[in-house]
This record gives sequence, C-alpha cells and structure tokens, in this order.
Amino acid sequence: MRIGILTGGGDVPGLNPTIKAVVNRAIDEGHEVIGLRRGWGGIFELNPDDPDTFHKHFIKLDRMLVRTIDRTGGTFLHTSRTKPSKVKPDKVPEFLRDPEHPEAEESDTRPRDFTPHVLKNLEFLKIDTLIPIGGDDTLSYGERLHSEGFPVVAIPKTMDNDVYGTDYCIGFSTAVTRSVQFINQLRTSTGSHERIAVIELFGRNSGETSLISSYLAGVDRALISEVPFDPEQLAELVMKDKSQNPSNYAMVTVSEGAHIVGDKVVEFGEADAYGHRKLGGIGEITGDALKKITGQNIISQRLGYLMRSGVPDALDLMVGTNYANLAMNLAISGSSGRMVALRDGTYTHVPMSTVTSGVKRVDVDELYDKKQYRPKVRHILGKPMFLY
Repeated sequence: MRIGILTGGGDVPGLNPTIKAVVNRAIDEGHEVIGLRRGWGGIFELNPDDPDTFHKHFIKLDRMLVRTIDRTGGTFLHTSRTKPSKVKPDKVPEFLRDPEHPEAEESDTRPRDFTPHVLKNLEFLKIDTLIPIGGDDTLSYGERLHSEGFPVVAIPKTMDNDVYGTDYCIGFSTAVTRSVQFINQLRTSTGSHERIAVIELFGRNSGETSLISSYLAGVDRALISEVPFDPEQLAELVMKDKSQNPSNYAMVTVSEGAHIVGDKVVEFGEADAYGHRKLGGIGEITGDALKKITGQNIISQRLGYLMRSGVPDALDLMVGTNYANLAMNLAISGSSGRMVALRDGTYTHVPMSTVTSGVKRVDVDELYDKKQYRPKVRHILGKPMFLY
C-alpha cells in the first residue's frame, strides 16, 4: 500500500514526530509513504505532465529521511492554507487555466473547485490512503475527499485545541508550556518597572490557550475569545491587582480573538481560502486603553509564533506518536473517513464528519468568571485533563 501524508494550516510542535511514526510503522508493515509538500497546496499545484514540478510537491519518505525530524518543531513537509475546492482565480496555476477562453477566466472572479484535479493527482501518484494532519479547516477538505470516495484517515492538530470531536489536538501542550514560560519570564521586567503587562496569545475562536496559560501561570486577569470585555472594568480590576502585589505590578493575558464589548474582532489582510483574515493587535489596543484609563505604563507583548516554535514537549511527542500508530492501524485495516482522537483519556477514533458537526469552545459557565475576567476552576471531577 502507498500512503500519502500532509500537514496543513498553522505549524505546531509535534507534527514531525507524527510524520516519523507514520513512516516507521508503514515501513515495518511493508508499505511506503509519500509526503505531500505544503498541505493541500502540494497536491493541487502538482502538474502530472511536468516532471520538473514533482520534487516541489511530493517526496518519498524513508527511515533515514525522517530519522531526526522528531527533534525539531514545525513540519519539514511545510504547510499552507490552500483549499482546492475554493481557489480564487489569481491563485490558479497556469497549467490549470483555460487557454481557449482566457478572457472569460479573467472576468470570472468566483472561486473554483479543483477537487477533480486533486483526485486525478492522487490517482497519478498511486496513493491508496491519505493521512492529513491539521485543524478543522484542513480536515474538512479531507472529509470532502472521503465523501468523493477516496480513503482518508485524519489526525487532529491545532495549538488552540479546538477541533470538535477530540479532547486533545497535537501542539496544544507545547503551546501552553511555552506560554507559561514566557509569561513568567516577563514578570522580571514588569515587576522591575512596576508596570502592567498585557500579553497577547494565539486563539481565534477558542480562548482555551489564554485560559489555561493564565490559570497555570497565576496571571491576574485573562481575556478570552468567548467573552467581550469592558476596558473600564478591566482597568479597575487590574489597578486593584497591582496595588495588592508587593512588587506593584499586574499581568493580563488576552486571546487574539478577544474583543471589547460592542466592537468587532481585530482582523486585517485578505481572507484565506477558508474565509479567515489574520488576527492580531487586540493586545496593543487593550494596553493603550489601560494606559489611557489608568495613566500607568504598559508592557504590551504579542507572543505570536513563539508559542508554536521549538521542540515539542513530552506530551506532544507521546500523543503525536500514538495518533500516528492509531491512524496506521485504521489505514491498514481499510478504514476511511475516520479521525483519531482522545476521548475521556482514551485513544479512539470518530467519523471525520464530526469535525464540522459542532464547535469546541471554553465552557464559560464552568471555567470562567465573566465579571472578574479570570479562570474559575472549581469542579474538576469528570473534567478532561486539559479543561475546556
């Protein structure tokens, strides 16, 4: 059997160990693995009539090639946010354009669906089963291929831990670990200068990264995507925190998807193929508001990609490797349309359609104090290891 593997969306620590485990298991079982470069972009941009493009878009993986990749973060197969079922005209490769009617193509601004082309390329590469590793956007297109009859087994990853249907996604533990470390390191300058620190963390729709990081780092206040906040109320709380701290400083975390009451989420740039514009800037906006209200000096720090950089921690090594082995079990048995998952602390698998059947967000009533803007963890019994 020939297995294809790709990584899509944002990079996270734990992707490379997962790729390595798939390759080693496949070779042990007498199969081969083809790595598809740059997520769905690689299989979409591959021109089967042009051999010069082959090395750009796929690579045969073996033990020696993946021997050391688990020691680094990110994905050595690279990644993209391409969605072949929704390609803007200016993103269509030249070889896929219609030479007979170029004017018609230029005047038509509607996104085009190149799924038939993707299926032909998968057949051309003689891939029997595809293993995409990604978040809900990446996996939703994998589910589309499954619905077209192509065998797909999915592995969930996202730093936000917000893929519906699984308690855990590859990359979340390392992102939280890294965030806690940086937050605590920022106490040095914040306390030395007796300031208020506002630390912006990744998290578009789910505030779990901000919630858990602030919970573990003992941050004074945490703003999350699910709950709009009032700067005046926040300022009053933070000034109280600062005055009660013997070192006369305060710390605030904020999800990049958080927003002020009555305002919209801060977005910029062009929307990607999945309809997402870039986020970022709410931390500075919050810091400026606090400075204006309180007159205090502010340290505004956006952790951004530092959260998802570097080597994976032990938990992401463990989960990535185990997800890979479970995915291989499913592929070898001929299963399709399944996503490996952790549910109630147990490895399992669920239909890929689960990913788009709901949303995974912070349980605000159970875990967050909306008036105090901070974690409120009281009931642990029956909760998953990482609260949500």
